[in-house]
Amino acid sequence: MSRPTHVTSGPYAPPTPARELTVVSADGARLHVEVHGPVGDPGAPAVVLAHGWTCSTAFWAAQIRDLAADHRVIAYDQRGHGRSPASPACTAEALADDLEAVLAATLAPGEKAVVAGHSMGGMTIMAAADRPGFQQHAAAVLLCSTGSSLLVARSTVVPLRSGRARTWLTRHILGSRAPLGPVTPPARRILKYATMGPRSAPHMVEACARIVHGCPSRVRHAWSEVLNQLDLDRGVRELRVPAAVVVGTADRMTPPVHARALAAALPQCTGLTELPGLGHMTPVEAPEAISGKIRELVTAYGQGHAHPDGGAGGGDENDDDVRIREGA
Repeated sequence: MSRPTHVTSGPYAPPTPARELTVVSADGARLHVEVHGPVGDPGAPAVVLAHGWTCSTAFWAAQIRDLAADHRVIAYDQRGHGRSPASPACTAEALADDLEAVLAATLAPGEKAVVAGHSMGGMTIMAAADRPGFQQHAAAVLLCSTGSSLLVARSTVVPLRSGRARTWLTRHILGSRAPLGPVTPPARRILKYATMGPRSAPHMVEACARIVHGCPSRVRHAWSEVLNQLDLDRGVRELRVPAAVVVGTADRMTPPVHARALAAALPQCTGLTELPGLGHMTPVEAPEAISGKIRELVTAYGQGHAHPDGGAGGGDENDDDVRIREGA
């Protein structure tokens, strides 16, 4: 029997979506997409959520539950994660293709949304910054616990001084092909040390552990290789919509040096928030703070005018399989 890939009760249990669909990306990769909230309300502002490496839509459970009361919330599983099948293409360009496909499928032509990305989800936003589909739909963005380059070299997961030895060890630990196995007390302690702040509550650690351990080891390894080589500094400079940046001061995966560099390079940075004592999993560790930042961006820059049936702005008429064709 397979292990559960998320908790099933409490504040981090994923809520039931109002609508589910499959979006087909440019190379044929199939993406699981969920739409939450008042999908039939044309005045409900849209929010799009892109999760990070080894996670899934379940990672955003707290934000979805909060925002869906008065927002149309769109969340999707990155390729190979959650309910999106693995794909041979693991590149930053593929991440950008996927985000464009999701935006086209769920938003009406010209409709704007606030796009929030955590970790690899933030990198997805940077990769898509110069894409016409992204520029058509993004009103503002939240870059949460993320960075644009030197991800392995700057990680402090391995408690050594910065240098070749630490970089080598970090790359091999994060890129391990070994299965993570069941969620045991030692596994929780390791995950908490690497990805969360020291004061993270047990139920937060449990929620993150279930999600991360549910990611297939081959997918985890394939995307770790991409992150090791990633350089999206140009994408940061091309991100010409209002952008807020959030990081935990105890983040070992993407330490605050990344957030500060983003804030300095972004053309329209609306502010940098450093959350004291928090680690890499800020949407789980500080759900109200992250939801609040998204709400602030919606209030300042977001627009409603939702598609009356909640999506399929660029796809066909089948709600279960929306294909985005070249040039659509």
